[in-house]
Amino acid sequence: MFHSKRNYPFDDISKIPDTREYKIAVNDELSISINPNKGASILENTEIGLAKGVSATVDYDGTIKLPILGRIKLSDLTIREAELLMENLLKVYYVDPYVTLKILSKRVILFSGAAGSARVVPLPYQNMNLLEVLATSGGIPITGKAHRIKLIRGDLRNPQIFLIDLSKIENLKKSDLIVQGDDIIYIDFRNDFAQNLLFRLGPYIGLLNLGVTTYFFLNLLK
Repeated sequence: MFHSKRNYPFDDISKIPDTREYKIAVNDELSISINPNKGASILENTEIGLAKGVSATVDYDGTIKLPILGRIKLSDLTIREAELLMENLLKVYYVDPYVTLKILSKRVILFSGAAGSARVVPLPYQNMNLLEVLATSGGIPITGKAHRIKLIRGDLRNPQIFLIDLSKIENLKKSDLIVQGDDIIYIDFRNDFAQNLLFRLGPYIGLLNLGVTTYFFLNLLK
């Protein structure tokens, strides 16, 4: 799965923007709270306007649909940029609007290089990097190749695919890469010839053992 040819043209990881902030992506589920008067109602423990908050999911085109504002595009914006955008748009309707935004559904899919080890890894806080995601899942297994970690990002019909080498200390900077929602992280696994051979021959060895056991048992009955 996700194997690549020897000379596969991977995307240039150096072209990923050097950012320390998560960017909103398609399918992210957002929780948005909107308060007037610079959020004074939060401190006063009152509920005014949309103080309870609304939920929205980022659609395929990168937009969300909100009361009053209608559709606005938030994909590829940081949390701060999205909050500032909505605050500027809401100035027409509220006095000094105060917007807080949280992402509720951030996760990545991790194939860790061991059989049956695929899992969905939640991103519980902002700006988790690659090393933190790997540590959350227990690290790179002995069957995984630290020098061949693939990061698959974007539309799966035309994704960006980056190859990351974490086998050397000088490449540690690459582990600081901020992961995005719906990223796929795939660690190539080591092809253990002896283990694979035993796995393939297992059923036949079992039949042979059964035959030998039956043969000796019948001889004892004679």
